[in-house]
Amino acid sequence: MRIRPRQQLLDLWRAVLAYSYRDGEWHWGGRDGSNSISDAEQLLCLLYPATEVDAFRLDQPDEIEPDAREALELFGEESRIGGILVNVLEDYLDRYTGDDGHPHFGAGSYLHSINGIPPSDAQRGLEVVDSYSMSVSLCIASMRFLRGFERFVRTEVRMEARQLRDRIPRVTEKVSDRLTAAMAGLVRSFVIHTPEPKSVTGQAILTMIKQSETPADELLAQLSSRLERLRVQAASEIRLAQYDQSEVAEGTRIDIADDRRLFECGWSWGVVTTAAGIDFVPSHAGTAPGNADPRPYLYFSTVALDGISDLASQRIRELDLLNRDQRVLADALALRFELTRTYWSTIARFDSGHWPLEDIPWRTSDEDESDYYSLAVSAMLIQDLVFRDSTEDLARTVAIFDQLARRGRITSRLTSGDQAATLHHPGVQLRLTGSKGIGGGPELHWYAPDFATMMLKRCVQAASLRTDVNIRDQLTALAESAMGHLDNFMLRDGQARGLWDDPSRLIDSTVPRPDEPSWFVTERVMECLVTAFDTFSRPSLAPKSMVSRAVDLLSEAEHLLNQEELEVEGDDLSPRQNRVNQIRQALDRARRILHERPGTAYALATRALTDLDELAYARQDANR
Repeated sequence: MRIRPRQQLLDLWRAVLAYSYRDGEWHWGGRDGSNSISDAEQLLCLLYPATEVDAFRLDQPDEIEPDAREALELFGEESRIGGILVNVLEDYLDRYTGDDGHPHFGAGSYLHSINGIPPSDAQRGLEVVDSYSMSVSLCIASMRFLRGFERFVRTEVRMEARQLRDRIPRVTEKVSDRLTAAMAGLVRSFVIHTPEPKSVTGQAILTMIKQSETPADELLAQLSSRLERLRVQAASEIRLAQYDQSEVAEGTRIDIADDRRLFECGWSWGVVTTAAGIDFVPSHAGTAPGNADPRPYLYFSTVALDGISDLASQRIRELDLLNRDQRVLADALALRFELTRTYWSTIARFDSGHWPLEDIPWRTSDEDESDYYSLAVSAMLIQDLVFRDSTEDLARTVAIFDQLARRGRITSRLTSGDQAATLHHPGVQLRLTGSKGIGGGPELHWYAPDFATMMLKRCVQAASLRTDVNIRDQLTALAESAMGHLDNFMLRDGQARGLWDDPSRLIDSTVPRPDEPSWFVTERVMECLVTAFDTFSRPSLAPKSMVSRAVDLLSEAEHLLNQEELEVEGDDLSPRQNRVNQIRQALDRARRILHERPGTAYALATRALTDLDELAYARQDANR
């Protein structure tokens, strides 16, 4: 299925409004009910494209594109769109601000129990990394929208605009408070896990990394050497919220620089038990004790990296949206972002002969294994390559994507009883170690049904790299297959038609056809389309071979044109002279775009040669 991000995003906007905005009111919730994460995902489906894609901007009502205005026609006239979005955003902030005036991030209905016992009220209020990451993305999008819309309402004289002028600063302040708390939560959820090599966890890490007959001592030495720079960087620079001395027994605090230990880094499912407080963040996200097991989860690490990517974008720096405390937190997150993507990119490709990542499925340090984990590590490898604008080992990574797409039944057929179906519904099950007993409740788990959207997003991201044509074609084919897979699971009927997803379409599914959308899946499809819009907006590839062929044609065409101009009299105003001028303009344009669009330059040169040959033939025929 072709990916057409502009049209598909507009279709998504129509579907979001048809479901969410009824009878002039915004309706929260979907299949999983209403919670701080699901509601943020629902609102992001509108705000994220509006702030990431210039063609979809909504902060200047007079400049809204006609197709965007038509897609949002349920909101009414374009002059009303900004005010409605401010209302919806303010409602979200009020819903998820506590009586103490501080933001809260409870995962609520997204949390499930292992044995079917309902989670306790205290457990429903647990905050997970998804809560923080989605809030970071939502707050950044909101601040960008509010910054632009505030400039617009300052120039308006209508009563509604004057009221908005008073409200927008208050809403912006609430958004900023929520952003600070979410950033603090992400900082305190980061962990560096340093097991002994002979421990069960250490042996699990070494077993996954070992892809040859290298002795264990030599393997450990090689690993320590490869990770030395990361150890030094982590030991010298990570300070903020790294350890709570009250939670670390005397003599057990680990020095990351100790190369006799293994280490892995990333994000746990929430604030970890060993996290210290952040004294300049007044909300509980900066000070409350953590519950999460202090070891990294691959799923939550990829989620955190996505949120931090939004925070670290060039536009955020240009707009100067962050205050002093947020810049401190942003620097801390940027360091953790670099450590995590570099660590997993290194571990994934540790052995040059046969990568650990090629040994599918990936096994985690708690000895769980799944194709989903292989995809998560691949995703972090792609993030590292994109961040460094590198195509190093991209071809081998694409081959892994291709294998995972087949194993995940994206490019192959689901069969009756196929275990791969669980990757898509209910998704990989993650045990939230440390959640048991909170408020007397059972141990909790989390479902991650985003295999197809993760595949699509990373393929589209990788296609933005300046790689060769064959690799880009492979990535495009995989992305289109993933988009086709997702299209098969779009809701086709009812109020939620055009949203995602319909797991009843899986073979042997006992799930009834849902009437409500999954904002978890729908929001991630939206992210994929925004990423595709960015990739498609970049210049096309310019292979050296194509440039060389275009140069050869241009050289011949310009030489023949010079010869043709020798035959034209100085004051000639004939159609023949006009045609010569047009050929000259075409060749000038071909020269200008030669290194950006060599194929187009080649076509222009080819057409110029044809036109010149026709002129030469006509002249020869006239002379006869």
